[in-house]
Amino acid sequence: MQIRDQIVLVTGGARGLGLAITQTLIAEGARVVVNYLSSKVQAEQLAQQFPNQVFAFQADVTDKAQVEQLFAATKQHFGSAIHSIVNNALIHFEFNGDARPKIEDLTALTMTRQFDGAVLASLNTLQVALDDMKQAHFGRIVNIGTNLVQNPVVPYHDYTAAKAALLAFTRTASQDLGQYGINVNMLSGGLLQTTDASKATPDVVFELIAASTPLRRVTTPEEFASAIMMFLSPYSRAVTGQNLIVDGGLVKG
Repeated sequence: MQIRDQIVLVTGGARGLGLAITQTLIAEGARVVVNYLSSKVQAEQLAQQFPNQVFAFQADVTDKAQVEQLFAATKQHFGSAIHSIVNNALIHFEFNGDARPKIEDLTALTMTRQFDGAVLASLNTLQVALDDMKQAHFGRIVNIGTNLVQNPVVPYHDYTAAKAALLAFTRTASQDLGQYGINVNMLSGGLLQTTDASKATPDVVFELIAASTPLRRVTTPEEFASAIMMFLSPYSRAVTGQNLIVDGGLVKG
């Protein structure tokens, strides 16, 4: 199925990387469900600007009941079920370097919060979408990961552990769901210049990353969003269970 024929859910789709993904999908002609938690103004602006392509809906994706309401409202709005999901939402996190909790300061709540935001949220959206995707014998799931799983150079213990678990879930889900025409993949980035989550990062860190990267620059949200289109397009119909690292070649996956 071409991207222009799809209804794509982008969790956390109103700001940061999510906004870049939403804008790229709009340019490709897709209908986009912009899920948000607190970015109401930004989400509603998108819906007003692109009334035929964007449906904005507030939901906490770690709450399955709210996810069910999101999917039902989308079907009523567009008259059709969601075809593809980009699990992008980032829950209670900021890329603020040394200000992140050290090993001695980590708590079960800190770890669980990131696990819920990464794995539980992705499980919720997948489970609610599953019946319609099976019936259509088509589905595309793209989970957003991090290159810190392969190269943990900063102490983001909670975030990195949660994304590692999401990578494992991506692979096990792909094994289970391929028989139904559902492809499940992950795109993993490094630090992006710049998003709401990375705005607290010192300039010297961006400079260091650029100097260490083969392309000699830091990847932008728009560049990362463009790579997601491959996993949503027919060109990747034989690709599932994979993790594509999009960071300018900094980490070799």
